[in-house]
Amino acid sequence: MTLTTPAPVDTAAPTTAAAKIFNHPRNAWYVAAWDHEVTGKQPLARTVAGVPLALWRNAEGRAVALADACWHRLAPLSQGKILGNELQCPYHGLRYNSTGRCTGMPAQETINPSATVPSYPVVERYRYVWVWVGDPDLADPATVPDMHQMDDPSWAGDGETIHADCNYQLVLDNLMDLTHEEFVHSSSIGQEELSESEFDVTHEGDTVTVTRWMRDIDAPPFWLKNMRDKFPGFEGKVDRWQIIRFQAPGTICIDVGVAKAGTGAPEGDRSHGVNGYVMNTITPETDRTCHYFWAFMRNYRLDSQTITTQLRQGVHGVFGEDEDMLRAQQRAIDANPEHEFYSLNIDAGGMWVRQILERMLAAEGRPSAAPAAGRGA
Repeated sequence: MTLTTPAPVDTAAPTTAAAKIFNHPRNAWYVAAWDHEVTGKQPLARTVAGVPLALWRNAEGRAVALADACWHRLAPLSQGKILGNELQCPYHGLRYNSTGRCTGMPAQETINPSATVPSYPVVERYRYVWVWVGDPDLADPATVPDMHQMDDPSWAGDGETIHADCNYQLVLDNLMDLTHEEFVHSSSIGQEELSESEFDVTHEGDTVTVTRWMRDIDAPPFWLKNMRDKFPGFEGKVDRWQIIRFQAPGTICIDVGVAKAGTGAPEGDRSHGVNGYVMNTITPETDRTCHYFWAFMRNYRLDSQTITTQLRQGVHGVFGEDEDMLRAQQRAIDANPEHEFYSLNIDAGGMWVRQILERMLAAEGRPSAAPAAGRGA
């Protein structure tokens, strides 16, 4: 593990060509859907890391992920019917069980032994359905990223899904460096202290953590409202924190909050403040689109549905501003694919993330840039 307050970055040295962000590892757990989206009534179509899937629940209630293409004529199984423990093709009626093996063909008793479709490992955890689209022999459920706040009774909250028209690494960049809040979210969570404060970076294995404290500052509107939800009529300065933890390949959980200044929050006593977790897990769909699953969890006033709804709506507005910027950034990359990215000091966490992803891709024998003719692969 390395702990650093980042030294000045050589801004004269480009890090990588813009087009080299496109590829994504496949030997990893990605969220395919919220658990409530996968039902036993109708299959759900979703593409994960370039692999089209048909998601459904069998008669036992277990989530299943099959390739979304029938063995016979590649008709999308996601448009078919769930018949107990089988999924029926919408075109010619072939039926498949949870392992992807064909169990019935119309107008014949003999089933071709090669009639199978890929079935992918699935884990349900933290209110999500996680899928592994790489080598199934490597799919260890113990390596599902930690998002325990999502279903821990000590936390309450809710979230949404954004279908983002950009490469998923652009979302990772956005979340690993929150100084952009000063400029993109100036009316809600942004303030100049974000750029002025120092930060520390740690990295170990497949994780990167960026820690930033802002002491004795005015609370921005979003956090002042939250403080008053817990401490009616609150006035005064606060100590604010952002602790960003990345776990490969696409999960970023951000410990955030404010506390009355000088009451010990930096030393571990947060009782005079409000604490939230911004839970983010980003799943590449194609090389230019991604599924962005997020939630805001809090550990105060757990019984208030009003606060849960207000926080979800507030974060929805903030992330909408990010989405506009990321979409514009992707258009600029497509127009300038040979542009060299340069890094600032604030990019230290994101640079470690890129190194981890490049290492994962190298282990799979895949380049960091998708082939020019293989968009969406």
